[in-house]
Amino acid sequence: MSVRARVRRAHRETPELNITAFMNLMVVLIPFLLLSAVFSQLSILELNLPPDSKSPSKNDPKKVRNFEVIVRSDRLIVADTIGGVLKVIKNNRDGHDFAALSDFLIKVKTRFPKKQNISILLEPNIEYELLVKSMDTVRSVDVVEAASVVKKELFPLIAIGDAP
Repeated sequence: MSVRARVRRAHRETPELNITAFMNLMVVLIPFLLLSAVFSQLSILELNLPPDSKSPSKNDPKKVRNFEVIVRSDRLIVADTIGGVLKVIKNNRDGHDFAALSDFLIKVKTRFPKKQNISILLEPNIEYELLVKSMDTVRSVDVVEAASVVKKELFPLIAIGDAP
């Protein structure tokens, strides 16, 4: 290698990085991505186990009124620990009739307004979607009042278990 090539290489300066275009892109891209991002919202619902009918309590277990919704593959059954079966709601063409269940639970809630808990008992092999839909149905209902839709609470304390 010649002396001139070494001298040229020694005097060559490192090129300056021009990051202005990249910074402009980031200034536009980051707010756009933050504004268009969908942040997931988790909803946590506390569930309880149904009360044990064999456990001794202060009150006679026969006199404590507990409501149950039994989800079977062909029908929904609303029952009461004191009165037995209150209503059997058979499936319609679309599947389980949750509208009829909601209407009946509204009647039960007007009769027992202080009652907060209900048990959902599932037959084996019931789909998870039916469990979630029945939990949504027994928890609250949409009621139209004065030209607006209001969410009314039915039975917010839900227990789940196996159907008898």
